[in-house]
Amino acid sequence: MKLLVLFIVLSVVNVIVQTFKSLATVKCGKVGAALVNATAYGLYTIVLVFTNADFPLWQKVIITAITNFIGVFIVKAIEEKARKDKLWKVETTVNSDDTFKVRLALRDAGLSYSVISTNTKERSVFNIYCPTKKESEKVKEILGNFDAKYFVTESKSL
Repeated sequence: MKLLVLFIVLSVVNVIVQTFKSLATVKCGKVGAALVNATAYGLYTIVLVFTNADFPLWQKVIITAITNFIGVFIVKAIEEKARKDKLWKVETTVNSDDTFKVRLALRDAGLSYSVISTNTKERSVFNIYCPTKKESEKVKEILGNFDAKYFVTESKSL
């Protein structure tokens, strides 16, 4: 029984470390990524040894599936909580006939924007600034009402 509990605990920790390793490999520098990878693969070796333990394969499969679900869920929840909002710039063009309506909708939603008429006066270009995810969702909804095409740019740290 102790062996089974130890395998479960090691499996959960392994999944958390392996998931964190995947994130760190992309987001961290060379030293940070190397340290996390070394730790992850060292722990994985221990888990492999326990995988050879003397209890049924079906238990190992179920434990591995459940611990993967739980471990990835935990890491992704922590990542979402730790993620800082970034400034997003949404650039779109709308028919000039809709410019006033789009302006009203953006203003009523409390969104920051600038608008420029194009040289042909047939379309208007909007630059909309979204410092939070909530504001980005509002912009998407508003622009959807006007069948507007848009592209989004994420701000980068200086």
